[in-house]
Amino acid sequence: MIHAIGVIEIKSIAKGMEACDNALKSANVRMITAHSVCPGKYEMLLTGEISAVQAAIDQVKYRYGHYVIDSVMLGRIEESVICALMGAQDQPKPGPIGIIETFTAASAIKAADTAVKTAEVEICDLRIARGMGGKGVVILTGGIGAVTAAVEAGSDYAKQQGLFAASSVMAAPHEDLFKYI
Repeated sequence: MIHAIGVIEIKSIAKGMEACDNALKSANVRMITAHSVCPGKYEMLLTGEISAVQAAIDQVKYRYGHYVIDSVMLGRIEESVICALMGAQDQPKPGPIGIIETFTAASAIKAADTAVKTAEVEICDLRIARGMGGKGVVILTGGIGAVTAAVEAGSDYAKQQGLFAASSVMAAPHEDLFKYI
């Protein structure tokens, strides 16, 4: 059972690997994934008890603060966000879509969690970092009102962090577009 997820992005691959090792040794956490991402950043996702994940993030921020681009700790993360991170979400039926684009993976994951907790929406896709210059994109579907509310809530989080890139709501996307989401 995943209790909490911590996401940390470092602006150096070498220091990112070092920080990841430090995080794993500093608290009782497990690594979900850790890898380099464009453009020369290092990203790690950790899991464990909420207090342990927070302790690992705090340790990395303390020791590597000037290398940290973004970090977030998600306690009681919505199960659909975890499924989307693992690429295990069901293919939703076509309908309105909302998109939240952020400048970091951590902010995209938090925006996704905020969005699904705000309104009755499904995550079509949650893309983080790889092949996107380190950005994150959340694609949601549901009723038009729910999608609009979810996109606004997730976007507001990213805006408050200074990590918002763009958002869009499409009430009736073309069926060919929906096939390739």
